Formats: sequence, C-alpha cells, structure tokens
Amino acid sequence: MMPGRTSSRLKSSPDVDRAASVEQASCHEPIDVRIEPLGDIAELEVSWKELERRAAGSFYLSWLWIGTWLRHLPRGARPHVLVARMSGRTVGLAIVCRRTVWSFGPQGRARWLLNETGDARFDRLFIEYNGILAEQASAAPVMVACLDALAGSLSVSDELVLSGIDLDFGALASRAAHRVGLLNEVRKADVARWVDFTKIGEKSGDYRASLGRNTRQAINRAIRLYAERGPVEFRIMETTSEALAAFDVLAGFHQSRWGAKGSFANPGFRTFHEDLIARGVPSGAIRISRTLVGGQTVGVLYNFVHDGHVLNYQSGLLYEQDGRVKPGLVSHVLSIEDSMSRGERGYDFLAGFARHKSQLANAEHAMTWSIIGGDTLERRVEARLRRARQALGQFVRKQMSVRTAPTGHAEGSSPQAIEGP
Repeated sequence: MMPGRTSSRLKSSPDVDRAASVEQASCHEPIDVRIEPLGDIAELEVSWKELERRAAGSFYLSWLWIGTWLRHLPRGARPHVLVARMSGRTVGLAIVCRRTVWSFGPQGRARWLLNETGDARFDRLFIEYNGILAEQASAAPVMVACLDALAGSLSVSDELVLSGIDLDFGALASRAAHRVGLLNEVRKADVARWVDFTKIGEKSGDYRASLGRNTRQAINRAIRLYAERGPVEFRIMETTSEALAAFDVLAGFHQSRWGAKGSFANPGFRTFHEDLIARGVPSGAIRISRTLVGGQTVGVLYNFVHDGHVLNYQSGLLYEQDGRVKPGLVSHVLSIEDSMSRGERGYDFLAGFARHKSQLANAEHAMTWSIIGGDTLERRVEARLRRARQALGQFVRKQMSVRTAPTGHAEGSSPQAIEGP
C-alpha cells in the first residue's frame, strides 16, 4: 500500500518489459520516486516553480492552479507529494490524495487520486490536461518511473484515479498497470475541442471566414441585431478589481440560468476562483473579459492563459427570448479574434459537449478518466451497476429531450456544457 504518515522510497524496476525499456532508454540515471505527506506549502512552492521552468506542463499543473488548490483543500483531504529525483535534483512532481471508500461490506479500501481529493463536490473544479509535472528533457522516463511507483505500491483492493489525462499519459499508465498485474479501466472518454490558429493562418487568416456558412451567418446576424442597440464592445479586465467584479456578474448570469444545478451551488467554488483570479490576473495567466452592447454586459468569459493557449473555463451569458441574439457565440468569436491579434496559438473550449464548441472549433484533443486497480469481484459488480446507471441516465435524457420543445435561445445543453465546469 502507499505510505500514510511516513515517506516511502520507491524505485522503478530496471527489469521492466520491453515497452518500458524503450521509454526509459533516453535516461541512464536512476530515478528515485518518493511519496511523502505534504509538509510546508511554501517550501513546496519553491521546488514546484523551479521545476516548472524546466517542464512543459499544462495550466492545471502550474503552481498557480496547484498552489491555490492546496490552500483550499476541504477538511479530511489527505494530500501527499509525489517527488521524482535524479542525481539529487527534482525532475517530477505531483499531488496524490488518499481517501478511504466503502462499497460493499464493512471493509473500506484506499483510493488514491492524482491532483484530486476524492471529495466529489470539491473536485467539481474539474481538472483536465492532468498528469505529472516532469522535467522536459527526461519527461517520458520520469513519468514511467512515477507511474510504476504508484501502480506498484497499490494493494489488490486499492485504486489509483487518473482524471482528465491525455492519450499518451493514459498509454503509459496502462502499461504501468499491466506490469504489476492490475487493470486500467477507462470510465469516461471525451474530447476537448479547440481552435488551432495555425490552421487559420495557413488559409486566409480570417477566423470568421473559416467557420461554416450557417455559423458565420448566425454570428453576423447576432452582431447586427446587437449593434442596433448600441456599440458592441469586447473588453479585457486589466486589474484584479475589474476581473473580480466581472466574475461576480458571471456568477449572477450562471445562477439565474442554472440555480442549484450550477457550479456556484458548491460553496467552495467561488472562494477558490476568487483567490485564483486575484493571483493570476497580475501575471496575465487569468483573463476575464466582458462583451458589452450599448454599455450593457451580455457575456463574461473566464479564461486561463498558458503557453500561448487560451482555455475557456467558464462563461456567464445574458440569454434573451429572441433566439437570434447569441451572447455565447459572439463573446467567443470576439475573444478568439483578440487572442489571435496577440499572437497566441490556440483557443481551447476544454472537455464536454456543447453545440458552440463544435461550431467554433477546428481541432480536438482526446482525454480519458480512468482507474487502475485489481480485477476483483467487487469492482466487477460496481462496473455492472455503473453501466446500468449510465444506460438509465441516457434513457431518461432521451425521453426528456423528446418531451421538451427547444426554446431556440440556448447555445448548449447542460450547465457543464455551456458554462464550463
């Protein structure tokens, strides 16, 4: 089992299968992996930021996200630090949290989660592009060593949860599980649709011209209708106070549309993001914008900016009875055009289906949510129950869609799809 109160020294075995040997061929130094209880956050911040400069991680592996996340962990969370070292220098970092879960009978089992807590409400922050922050020069062998250590330390009843990982990381995880006789069960597969600016530049360089005819017409009509009321403006909130005020407007739009089903029904959601915004706006890593019509805000976008890419985390939109006005489409198009003008490389809508994502994107990244564990009777029963619930949910949604007439003004199909996590 993984360590609890004491640190554990774990090393990847040199006698792994051929696939692992190929992955580690570029790394001749031994990789020492330890899983240690979280100590001083300030000390971890120094190590994390130093490694970040040598890594190519996602926004969700940046200290801005991870550091804010650690400061808002819910009561009962049991965070540990996964540390990989080569010749004394840190080459890999991640957070793994331990949670005891019960399914059948009185015996609980340990569930370990990569950069998540296991608290369902808190984890509705929805991590994507998840993984291990690894030194770029030795990223593959470091990730193999870390995954070998994680999988190899699981008992037959333990689980390792890997949420929002890309296919390459998923393949490494699957091989690590196989090497120790465990299964890697993919419980959900999804795609993050995004706009690859390179594709637009290779053609006309005009984003709107690259869109489908119907989408382009809908956007032009909406802007024309808005313009009849007054100037259509797109504004980036330059200061923290402006960004927080716009976020408050976003929250109002979101709650008026989704109520108890929305993200802000989670009491910790707002405080986490207010802290993240306050930390991220000064550096430009958080970008909040307003779309205004005649001085009235009709859309607020809450975006992350990382490594030349914009990630749309959440939107708050002013919907109207007139389905021809499209606050979401208009806000995103203006935001994409602003991003292109800054010389950035892409605009990511993140995972989850929504009609506007399909309309506006020209590329996609695949992601999976998976669990590594033993092939036990308990898990087989859980899998059958989960499939039954999923089938029932699909049937209920299908019946509701048949009975509910479309209103014509929604630009997505669910709070997560339209508004982000």
